[in-house]
This record gives sequence, structure tokens and C-alpha cells, in this order.
Amino acid sequence: MSCVLLYASCLFCKRPFSCNPSFVPSLKNRPICKSCIGAANIIRGKMGLEPLTYHNQAYEPLPENELRG
Repeated sequence: MSCVLLYASCLFCKRPFSCNPSFVPSLKNRPICKSCIGAANIIRGKMGLEPLTYHNQAYEPLPENELRG
């Protein structure tokens, strides 16, 4: 079975990372890496805000047969 990974640069830190194209968190179709989500959640916690969440497969390979058009 084949799998699909999106290789992109993070919207915020600009570092390249791989992710699941169907589930990765993004803003204006620009993917956000797991490290930046974690950093944002530290800041949000200090501000008393709820943490950002993401799908548990956001940074895992996507089986090819589940790729949405």
C-alpha cells in the first residue's frame, strides 16, 4: 500500500516538515508545524485560552486510498 505526505514550509517558522495533507492545521491553506502549534499553546495557556488542537493523524502519512480530491 502506498501513502501520501505533504512536504511544506511552516507558515510561521518557515522550517520544512512533513504532514498529512487532509488533516494538518493550516491558516489560509498554509500548513503549520507541530512545534509552532506547541509554542502557540504555551502562550495561549499563559493567557488563559484553550489550547489549539489538531487531528491525531495531522503529522502522519495518509494512506493513498484516503486522499481526497
